Amino acid sequence: MLGTGSLPSLLAACESSTGPARLPSTERSPLRFAPEVAPQNLSLLAAEGRAGFGSGAEGPAWLLNGSLPSPLLRVRRGDLFQVVLENRLPQDVILHWHGLAPPADMDGHPRFAVGTGGEYRYAFTVEDRAGTYWYHSHTHMRTAEQTYRGVAGLLIVEDEEEDALGLPSGDREIPVILQDRRVDAGGIPYYQPFGPDLMAGYMGPEPFGNGIRRPHVDVDSALYRLRVLNGSNARIFRLGRSDGRPLVLVGNDGGLIDRSRVLSYVDLGPAERADLLLDLSDTSDGDRVMLRSLSFSLPGGGGFMGGANLQGQPLDLLEFRVTRSVEEPSVIPDGLSTVPLPNPEDAVRERTFRFTSQMMNHRINGRSFQMDRIDEVVPFGETEIWAFVNDSPLPHPVHLHATHFRVISRSGGRNQVMPWEAGGKDTVLLYPFETVRVAVRFTAHRGLFLLHCHNLEHEDMGMMANILVE
Repeated sequence: MLGTGSLPSLLAACESSTGPARLPSTERSPLRFAPEVAPQNLSLLAAEGRAGFGSGAEGPAWLLNGSLPSPLLRVRRGDLFQVVLENRLPQDVILHWHGLAPPADMDGHPRFAVGTGGEYRYAFTVEDRAGTYWYHSHTHMRTAEQTYRGVAGLLIVEDEEEDALGLPSGDREIPVILQDRRVDAGGIPYYQPFGPDLMAGYMGPEPFGNGIRRPHVDVDSALYRLRVLNGSNARIFRLGRSDGRPLVLVGNDGGLIDRSRVLSYVDLGPAERADLLLDLSDTSDGDRVMLRSLSFSLPGGGGFMGGANLQGQPLDLLEFRVTRSVEEPSVIPDGLSTVPLPNPEDAVRERTFRFTSQMMNHRINGRSFQMDRIDEVVPFGETEIWAFVNDSPLPHPVHLHATHFRVISRSGGRNQVMPWEAGGKDTVLLYPFETVRVAVRFTAHRGLFLLHCHNLEHEDMGMMANILVE
């Protein structure tokens, strides 16, 4: 069992002299865009530094190549991925390429974490479909802190199938990492979890986009592609427009879905992505449209934990300010892609994974993660049905490495497969006391991979399992 004494970084001193502060609600800062680089012969230096957080606030952060967020990696399917991670942080670190399916020794398993002054070399061919992926720290018992402090960035894969659709690109593409934060009186985010945070997960009242508090972005009256990652440690976002108009979903975790879906809102748990078309063609110069996290009710988990649990509370995430009216067509494609998914009828066996949270113990099938223990052995290439069972009053975003799965049913709670869960998924959100069944097949690589909750405090506290594909 993991005790709190095993988590020095998670139990950092809580006696902040300033404490959390709410800055003026009308103050917004321009959205920052991460520098784009190709992951070929690329070095990523992980080191302590300083970053701006908007509204003139500047403070300490943990950075890759001095950037917050970390550089956006853009690569084409079939290209060689070559990255050297150089660690100058005061902790061990390793990077996981979330959503990609590289060989096991390239996937960022925590057993490969390197110490201060060390380096890790990644080299593999990108075989994944075009889509919005990301990368982040995967250091055991340090993932929450390191990701929160800044060790995370977007990773975009492109291919010919997606090119042919003519989706908005260039200035019409907005990649954004949405997060919630706690800030001190100077507007500087801080990570100082206390007991209830280790149960509910670390949440804060301030919205951040690409590392900027309360961001806005200037736009034309045109069609935009919005690549959204929920990069929060624990908080669920219900994305919707302030004007009540719909969002158009064209992709999620595994890339393009089969056809576009017009939705009034989209739920994103931590680590989930949504590829959205935002049609602003009917707006005028001077209009403002807010991307919000709408209010929702989460049974079992709201309003307790000493105020640490903010799930379901509304939050204004990113403001779009229309600064120019243009006349250009807004073509929204209907049919998008034929998505390769495992067929549940081909399943040869079923497995059950129970996610339980009690007294700050977060476990899968009653066990806390052990680095050298193999929890399940799965045959390569065979289709299976996995049941993810949430036996707790807390939500769990369940993430599987090395493949994408097909969500086939949900019982209890919402009792349905949600429209944004079409296509291939690598993370699926379990509300309290829900069971989600998925069809799984590993076809990329054999080796040791991970299944875990992507509430990062839960992950660090042991809600993770080793899956050996052989």
